[in-house]
Amino acid sequence: MPRVADFNEAVVLNAIRRASGGRSRVELTEETGLSAQTVSNICRRLLDQDLIVETGKQAVAFGKPRTMLELNPAGCYAVGVHIDPAVITYVLLDFTGAVVVNTSHETPAVQDPESVLAQINEHILTLIAQAPVDRDRIIGIGIASPGPVDVVRGLVLDPPHLPGWHQVPLRDEIQEATGLPVLLDKDVIAGAVAEQWAGGPEGARNFVFLYLGTGVGLGIVIDDLVVRGISSNAGDVGLLPVSADEFGDRYTRPFRAFWQAGSPQSLAEQAVAAGVLSARTDLSTPAIAEAAFRELCALADAGDEGAGEILDRSARSTASAILTITNLLDVGSIIVGGAMWEQLSERFLTVMRPIVAQGSIAHQLHEVSINGTTLGADVAAIGAACLVLDDKFSPRPATLQLGR
Repeated sequence: MPRVADFNEAVVLNAIRRASGGRSRVELTEETGLSAQTVSNICRRLLDQDLIVETGKQAVAFGKPRTMLELNPAGCYAVGVHIDPAVITYVLLDFTGAVVVNTSHETPAVQDPESVLAQINEHILTLIAQAPVDRDRIIGIGIASPGPVDVVRGLVLDPPHLPGWHQVPLRDEIQEATGLPVLLDKDVIAGAVAEQWAGGPEGARNFVFLYLGTGVGLGIVIDDLVVRGISSNAGDVGLLPVSADEFGDRYTRPFRAFWQAGSPQSLAEQAVAAGVLSARTDLSTPAIAEAAFRELCALADAGDEGAGEILDRSARSTASAILTITNLLDVGSIIVGGAMWEQLSERFLTVMRPIVAQGSIAHQLHEVSINGTTLGADVAAIGAACLVLDDKFSPRPATLQLGR
């Protein structure tokens, strides 16, 4: 467990990371409650480790100008991998959470996790070899996978959209192939961590991250802590009942499962049934469903009324899910992202915002904002890398050892 000195170091690093434009030693003393001498000693150690840099002077009303401190982008790096049933995304982040390099490859449509794992290892090693960074500064690899996962044993159990993936030892296999420490977590949890680490210094400390991809999921952050659940599988909202229509009495109108409202496969199937898209084989294959979904979105953007109504109905159902979630958790911020979001964002936000604003139980006390992620379609891969940074550098009072 971490010592007090390590914990205090993490507290100072966290304060610097969250500050837009950096922090001076005086400001760090005020914000952390640590003594000026302790802050000075910690900053000296962090400078010696190249984790922070002095970025210039800032004038103040009284006294000498203050030396500002910021994270050193080259202080360390982390690799992130997001395994989506349709596409596998790889990123390398610097210490500030900025993407240095990224790449993606279609997920092989085979029920053979060993061959897929071999490709993942190859792509990770290629990414590292070609990245313009000091290899010795890469501190680990994070893997974001569809759930359920066993984070203790590092296993991917039986994801619904990855047939054949039964208790796959993803963490240990990648660790052995790369020689780097590996963390495994659920994709929606990784997305929430991404918003904490890389989503901006002024990010909300109580929010939910709604992931829209091959499946739907929820990452929850309460009081700046990610809610993982007893087995780190929190956030599976695919079976959450949502209103299929915004009209009619709330107690009698029809309901359906959230995944039926928001997944590419379901939307494509609705479009085929309505004659908006031509019939096609095997929409249960994620890559085929995603291609059909993109075609549906293109038709809606071009003004096709049938396509637009399918997406608007999905937006209303998604707003229904968001209302249930916000009323249950009493959060004030919803961040939406994932592989589907770029195609849906403008239409969905237009539909969802007024529904949520009117339906929030606590609307007289606080606003509920809905915004798209600023991190793009790679948010889960970015979050996977942020898992490594978070594990290494975030302060955790619950694990603090009051020793030497």
